[in-house]
Amino acid sequence: MNPRLTLATAARVLTQVRHDPRTVGLLLVVPALLIGLLAWIFDDTPVFGQVGPAMLGMFPFIVMFLVTSITTLRERRSGTLERLLVLPLGKGDFIGGYAIAFGLLATLQALVAVAWAVWGCGLDIEGSVWLLVLVAVVNGLLGTMLGLLASAFATTEFQVVQFMPVIVAPQILLGGIFLPRERMPEVLQTISDWLPLSYSIDALNLVQSGGDAGEVLGDVLVVAAFALGALVLAALTLRRRTR
Repeated sequence: MNPRLTLATAARVLTQVRHDPRTVGLLLVVPALLIGLLAWIFDDTPVFGQVGPAMLGMFPFIVMFLVTSITTLRERRSGTLERLLVLPLGKGDFIGGYAIAFGLLATLQALVAVAWAVWGCGLDIEGSVWLLVLVAVVNGLLGTMLGLLASAFATTEFQVVQFMPVIVAPQILLGGIFLPRERMPEVLQTISDWLPLSYSIDALNLVQSGGDAGEVLGDVLVVAAFALGALVLAALTLRRRTR
């Protein structure tokens, strides 16, 4: 990888996103609106305090997965990637640039969503707000890396959406949002142990309840390892063009 080319790719992606108000709105506004809607639905009940932290992980994860996978796929379908790779730009530079660009967007998204949830919607947490931000950022990065990986196997935007029930839905159902993982059947517990979103939700719940910061960081490292693995696989499986 060439750092200069990687950063140039990241700058190009950020410039494209900046000139697309719909994508900016989807990335920065929609997660906060959904969290606000959830807080409004469960106003004057303890439900928002119980599920709010998990939503801070789920919404950014889904949004970053969709935006990253579709944007990367369009680069390939339009022939942009093929033209870029004729230059000294390598696959690692391309994937790395996208990871940096959408990683920065995921960080900004997490800051907006957490700030709105805590100070706008009154989400009460016992732990550190910055730990909450950290987990939300890593979760957004996970969605980004899995989106990059999914784009390598999709040929149309519709196929990207078809990956949602395969990659995203099982993690939401088995991550512990609706039922604590320890209360699930043993087989489902075992499956959930191999799903990165489970560790993210565990970390968010620990922050909400004021749990040990070391345990939170341990879960964050597991999620980060999954994200890094997805990034490596995305670089290895990236195709120049969709036929």
